[in-house]
Formats: sequence, C-alpha cells, structure tokens
Amino acid sequence: MREGADDFLALHGFGAARREALPSDASFRSYVRLQGGPRPALLMDAPPPQEDVRPFLSVGAHLAAIGVSAPEVIAADVPRGFLLIEDLGRETMAAQLDAGADPLPLYLAAAEALAALHASPPPAHLPAWGAARMGETAAATFLEWWWPEVFGAAPTPEIAAEFHAAMARMLAPFAAEGFVHRDFFPANLMPLPARAAPRHVGIIDFQDAARGHPAYDLVSLVEDARRDVAPAVRDAAVARYLALRPDLHPAEFRAAMAVQAAQRHLRVAALWTRLARRDGKWHYLRHGPRCWALLDRALTHEATAPLRAFLDAHVPSRLRANPETLREQAA
Repeated sequence: MREGADDFLALHGFGAARREALPSDASFRSYVRLQGGPRPALLMDAPPPQEDVRPFLSVGAHLAAIGVSAPEVIAADVPRGFLLIEDLGRETMAAQLDAGADPLPLYLAAAEALAALHASPPPAHLPAWGAARMGETAAATFLEWWWPEVFGAAPTPEIAAEFHAAMARMLAPFAAEGFVHRDFFPANLMPLPARAAPRHVGIIDFQDAARGHPAYDLVSLVEDARRDVAPAVRDAAVARYLALRPDLHPAEFRAAMAVQAAQRHLRVAALWTRLARRDGKWHYLRHGPRCWALLDRALTHEATAPLRAFLDAHVPSRLRANPETLREQAA
C-alpha cells in the first residue's frame, strides 16, 4: 500500500484489520477489503494528483440524500487520497449473472434503483454530458483510433467536421439536465436484497457522474457492452423504469435511448481498438461484435438518422467491425 495508508488505518481503528487487495480497473484507484476492524470496510487509495476523491464524496453524499444505496464514508483523508468506505459485499450484479442467477429480478431491481436515482435533480456542480462532450468522446475513439486502423490514415478535416456535425444534429434534440451515472451496468451494481427498494441495489463507481439525458444510463444497463441481455429482460427493465417515471413521455424517451445508444455503442466499439492497439489489451476485442450489432440496432431508429447518414456515406457495413489488422494480430 502507498505511504501513509498504515497511519490512516490505525488512526481510525483499522490498523490490525486483515487486508485483501481487490482487482483494480484502468484507473489509478485501488481498493483493499478490511476485515477484523470495527466494521466491514474498504480502503480506497486514490493517489493525487492523478485521482481526486472529492467527486466521490460529493456524489456519494447526493445519492445518500435522495435515498439510494451508495457506500457510506467512514473516514476521509482528502489531501492524501484515502477513504474508508462501507463494504457493500463481495458479489456484484455481474458476478451473480456470471454464476447463473436469474437475470430478470436483477435487472428489474436495477431499473427500480435507477428510476429513483433519476427522479431527483442532479447536483449543480456536475459537469455536462451533452451533445458537445459526447461528440468529443466518440471522436476520441472512433476518429482517432478506429478510423486510422481501418483506413490507414487519419480522417480528413472535412470528414471529421462532418462527423461532429452529424453527432450534434443527432444528440442536440435530446438535451437534458438529469443525473447521469455514466457507467450504470452490472459490474457497478451490488444486489442488497435485505434492504427495501430503492435501496436494494448498491451503486458504486459514480465519481464520474454528470448532467445529461437519463436515457444514457438505462442504455448502459440494458444494452451492456460487455454482456448479452435477452430482449425479454431488456424490454421488462425498460417497462419497469418507465412505469416508475410517469413524468416521461415513453415514445420520446425511447427515441432518446436510441440516440444515446448510437453514441455509446460507436464510442465503445472503437474504444476496444484503442485498448488493443495502445495498451495491448486484446481481450477487449471479444466485445466488439456485440457493440457493432447494438449500434446497428440503434441506427434503425429514425432519431439516429444523422449518424446513420454519415456512416452510410463513409463506412460501408462490411467495415463496421473490429479492424481486420487487429483481428489478425489477436488471433
């Protein structure tokens, strides 16, 4: 562990706790499970300046205030990037699905928690997740990584401008200022059946939350880039969410879902190219076919017409896949 962690743990009564390092993600953050201390807890180690625990603290406080389950913060050392947080358990929704659990109750519970999460206005300080930012993030993977890999050169300035214009025309009609988790999918959800709804699903990894259209989160859940979701389960989860949000117009919300899906699936499908080529993480390419298929599905909705027209003009259907060069190297 990083220097200072032992002192932080000792200060708050966890100096003698047994420590179990948890698998890390692509960020600089790491987690250690603590057992034998005053209560079950996790140590979050988020070293500055690469990481900043303040967004986690502020968003977590918001989630607690609106009545959904986020890990309670037991102690914090903000300058050094250490947090002691509640341990919500060992099994994520993803782990339960992988173990063969019935997906329908899990997705319905997640949809219920998401509806509660979206029912309250977001904190005003959250960054915008609107058309401009969404277009930038899609370009950062699709134009900067996937395109050169497929076509052998960067897109011309004219093509790049056409792409940005298409994304803006598609996304702008669906501007919204709701809470967006941005990674609301099974790996970041913790089933807590002993708690009453909507606290029956723990929500983690929320520090990158933003203000945008809530359809983005529902797409993240039911059109997961990393796992197949049966159409009947997807439709039931969407129906449960809409039933709990009578303030929404169902047809308009489904159109927003298609638009958010088109942006997300294109961005993530191209992200696998970046992870493979730049970082040597070839295993992510296995998700490519799923993401491109989900993109094709989204593009059938009339609301996605601007992006569909751009792709039809510049990217033939046969090329909408993992780049051939990467498929050869990953084989």
